[in-house]
Formats: sequence, C-alpha cells, structure tokens
Amino acid sequence: MDRALASDAHPTPVAVPPAPPPPAPLRPRPGTRAAAWAAGPLLVVPAVVAGCKAYGTDGVTPVPQLLSFLPWLTVPAALGVLCAAAARHRPLAWLSVLVLMVTAWTTLPPLLVYSYGTPVARIRVIAANVEFGQATGSLVDLARRERPQLLYVSECDPRCVRTLTAALSRQLPHRASVDAEGSKGSVILSAYPLRDRSAVPATMGMPGATAEVAGRAVRLQLAHPMPPLPDQVVLWKTELARLRAEITSRPPGEPLLLAGDFNASQDHAAYRAFLTTRALLDAAHVTGASRTPTWPAEGPLPPYVQIDHVLSSHTLTPVATRFLPLPGSDHRAVLADLDLHEGR
Repeated sequence: MDRALASDAHPTPVAVPPAPPPPAPLRPRPGTRAAAWAAGPLLVVPAVVAGCKAYGTDGVTPVPQLLSFLPWLTVPAALGVLCAAAARHRPLAWLSVLVLMVTAWTTLPPLLVYSYGTPVARIRVIAANVEFGQATGSLVDLARRERPQLLYVSECDPRCVRTLTAALSRQLPHRASVDAEGSKGSVILSAYPLRDRSAVPATMGMPGATAEVAGRAVRLQLAHPMPPLPDQVVLWKTELARLRAEITSRPPGEPLLLAGDFNASQDHAAYRAFLTTRALLDAAHVTGASRTPTWPAEGPLPPYVQIDHVLSSHTLTPVATRFLPLPGSDHRAVLADLDLHEGR
C-alpha cells in the first residue's frame, strides 16, 4: 500500500504538444483592391442621378442630360455590385446593392388613378417632329394611312406647312400655326373647327387652339421647348414652366390635349410637373408603353429615350398608343387613340 501511495504522489509527467503557430495575416487576393476601386466610379453616376430623380429635381449640368439615360444606369450599378462582391468588401457590397435598388426603383412608373365615363367620341392624334421639314413627305404618307383627326407637327417651316395643308386639306382642313423658318415653325392640323388660336412664347413655335369635338370644347396645345443642352438648361426649364403655366390657366374641367416634342423624358422633374400640376395622363404610360424610345431615330445610336408625348386631361382617356417610323426625321412619331367622355 505504501508503494501505491508513493507512486500516486509522483505521477508520470505527460508530454504536452507544442501550440500551433499563429495563422498568417489575411492578405487581399490579387485583383480585389482593383475591384473595390472600380466599384466606386460605377456607382457614383447612378447614385447622383437616381438621387436627383427621387428628390424631384433636375439639378444642373450634367444631371438633366444624364436623366435621359436613367433606365440604362442600372447597368453600371449592377456592375458595381459585382465589383464589390469580387472585392469581398462587405460595406461596399451593401452600399452597391442599395444604389442598384434605388436606381431601379426610380425607373418604375407612378401609379395612375383615373376614371371612366360614357365616351362620346374617339380621337386619333399624331405628334411628329419632322426635323427642319425633312420628313414632311413621310408625314403626309403617314397621315393618309392612319387618318388622324389631330396632327401636331414640330420643326415645320412655312414650306412644310404649305405642303401639309395642300396634301391634307380634305382630311385636316383647319390649322393653328407658328410660321417660322427651320426648327422654330410648328403647326396643329385639325379635322375639327378651331378657335381661340394663340401661342406660348418660346424659342420654337408652340401654337394652341380650341377645337369643337362632339359638342365639347377641347383645348389643343403643342409642346416644343428648347432641349436641355449644357448651355441652355435654364432656358429649357423656363420654357417648360411657361407651357405649364399656360395649361394651368385654363378652366379645370376643360378637356386638354397636350402633345409634341417635350425634349424631356418621364425621368425629368420638369416634365413630371405636367402630370401632377394639372393631373394629366401620359398616353404611353396608360397603355403600357412608357419606356418606348422615340429619339434618336437616326444616327449611330439606337433610340434610347422617349421625349415625344401625348398628354390628356382625365376626360380624355388613352386607349391605344403606337410609335411609328418617320423616314427623314430623327424622331419617331407618336400615335394615340383617346376616348372623349361626357362632361361631369
């Protein structure tokens, strides 16, 4: 027993394995730093432009010009997400996903609320920019084929007006025009009698008149403000504001048809103000074609933005919209069918 106690008092030492060496510090894989740096520039432009759209401002150059590309800015935003993921940078990845989501969200069309009533007339409208009169012949052919009751023509010089008037005299015998050379001339041709002719003061012609349709007075107004080039953004906003002031000065219950080359897309705050100030309907939006591009229809780039629109008050409900080629012009023509409802 003493021997056992002695052996328990002095146990045999157990060998302890040496501790493993500390792990080597993590180093970024080759290329991850470059991916992180690439994500930044890809995200900046979509973030700024989408932020201006969400805030409701067109900002200053180059934002008004870049707003025309807003739907396409989801592409660099998505590439930014991929670069952030490749860089394994968690905060940057979350930020890039947020930018992509906001950019995509701002391209969604707004919800519409409008009511129907008993239709009393169907009106077909064509809005066309004939580019300094070069597409006049194409427009004559289009009007003869599609038989519109109203034809809104931008960049129609006196020769263009004479040609259209002579060729379409039986179909569209009434007119309101701003007679000027080059891009400054414009005309509305109508199958309905016109009165109260006027024009919104602007660099390019924006004539208006009142038509008698099925016993109702319908106000017609052509839109053609200056484009938002870098040196004339203020002028572009001013002319759109004058046009908006003109239509808001009309009686609230008066049916209104506003159409033409707005030089603005649905992503521009100056354009969306028409839809909210007077509660107008965009025919393309109502009929599910709000992103159909109309410009540029010629040149190396395919059409990428819709700047030609047909807008109407709620007593004129769009039922169909088509976008038609117009050889000789850098715009596609917009054709809209609308139902005029009985007054309330």
